[in-house]
Amino acid sequence: MEGFYLNCGSSYTTKLNEINYTSDRGFINVGNTTTIKQKHLLPILSTLRYFPDKSSRKHCYNFPVSKNSKYLIRTTYYYGNFDGKNNPPVFDQIVGGTKWSVVNTSEDYSKGQSSYYEIIVGVPGRTLSVCLAKNAKTLSSPFISALDVQSLDDTMYNSTNLGLYKLSLIARNSFGADGEMISYPDDQYNRLWQPFSDQKKQTVISQSSINPLDFWNIPPAKAFMEGFTVRKGKALELQWPPFPLPATKYYIALYFQDDRSPSPLSWRAFGASINGATFSRKLNVSTNGVMVYSGQWPLSGQTTITLTQAKGSPMGPVINAGEVFQVIPLGGVTNISDVTALEDLLESINEPPADWSGDPCLPLANSWTGVSCSREKFAKVISLNLTNRGLVGSLPPSISNMTALKDLWLGKNNLTGLIPDLSPMTRLETIHLEDNQFNGTIPESLALLPNLRLLSIKNNKLQGRLLRICQAQTTPGQVRVLTLIRVQVLTVIDQGTCKLHAHLSRPLKLKYTDLMEEGLNQGKAFGRQ
Repeated sequence: MEGFYLNCGSSYTTKLNEINYTSDRGFINVGNTTTIKQKHLLPILSTLRYFPDKSSRKHCYNFPVSKNSKYLIRTTYYYGNFDGKNNPPVFDQIVGGTKWSVVNTSEDYSKGQSSYYEIIVGVPGRTLSVCLAKNAKTLSSPFISALDVQSLDDTMYNSTNLGLYKLSLIARNSFGADGEMISYPDDQYNRLWQPFSDQKKQTVISQSSINPLDFWNIPPAKAFMEGFTVRKGKALELQWPPFPLPATKYYIALYFQDDRSPSPLSWRAFGASINGATFSRKLNVSTNGVMVYSGQWPLSGQTTITLTQAKGSPMGPVINAGEVFQVIPLGGVTNISDVTALEDLLESINEPPADWSGDPCLPLANSWTGVSCSREKFAKVISLNLTNRGLVGSLPPSISNMTALKDLWLGKNNLTGLIPDLSPMTRLETIHLEDNQFNGTIPESLALLPNLRLLSIKNNKLQGRLLRICQAQTTPGQVRVLTLIRVQVLTVIDQGTCKLHAHLSRPLKLKYTDLMEEGLNQGKAFGRQ
């Protein structure tokens, strides 16, 4: 098996179903941990990590993964009244930049049970994030008990474009008599197959075993060991999943096998319909087994599967197992250049905001603190405001890769080093870098940003000249240059005019001065080249 198996909140490794669950340290840097003191708990349910920080927009686990890979993610929750409120919190799950589902463990907790959720995702990059976040119904701290991130084979669930969609598990069942849940090592991909019984249904036990590798989804052979059937000439009706579903698209996979010993006569043929719509016209089912699926099938309310015997079939229909996933559209993607720039900034500063983890932009309601992004297919950072956050560090040169940025506000921190060349950031309108410890020469590129209307760099250790080129047609000559020496300056620029608000280390000779306003030198300045 390839993957990550975390016993959240624990400091040690424990084994469950032959899988070693390790501490979650190293995969997350925020949250508190506690222990559930109840007897007979599974080890992975006896500890948890919870997140009391109300200011953070999300709390993320991050995993290094292979590029263009496919993973099954399972989150497990056991509330155990860890906070003494006897009221499990309701909160959101996020994978990458997509809201996955709402976590509500109240019903399971009232029965003394744990809850788990699964989703299948494609990962285009080299990092996979799984996050928890508060929503409007969250009254206390989100928490998590265990987290599985299981690598999947390329063939599995490949009818769904995982670059556009994710598959959130609704039900995965093996049909037949009551039995134990199927899991690893019977399922080599660590999926959970819950037993589904119906006393009104005739059950069968298979006399042979299928080869999982004959099926794209590689189901465990044990899922075919029992099944539902009816006698010859009858239709088999199955209400499954056993609860109503919201109206949307679903991935459905059904698994069948003739239960008799292998022989030329061990086959049966039947059609399958779901809620009256034809799902498969004629299935020829032998002892080798068969799978039929749909990548996007519309369902709403209660689901009824009907299997109807085909003419000439020697036996009635049979069904052994099934999976249903809700198809969730991808929530969007953050521009990779912006992601890289923010990750570089994250590495170059100390004590960044606690929620600077996971996708910087998405979901938009859960973007990083201080980060605002555009609403488009490839989200871009349009504002970065970390004013007075107590940041210590420097600005990486790659910050200039955020070319959609309009507002860069990093004032009143303790940032040092050089101000990088920001000339690629042609959409910048406002820059606040005042009250830091920047040193070196003022980049002349600041004066050439075409849309800049506000620049504040006072109270730093900067030297040199700041040049602003104005396309001014009010005096002879094509170009005029405004030169300021050793400037701590706030500059507002209108089209065709350079309006200067400046505190200067020595007087600036202006061609003319209009007004004195609020104690600042203000005027239209045109100095000849």
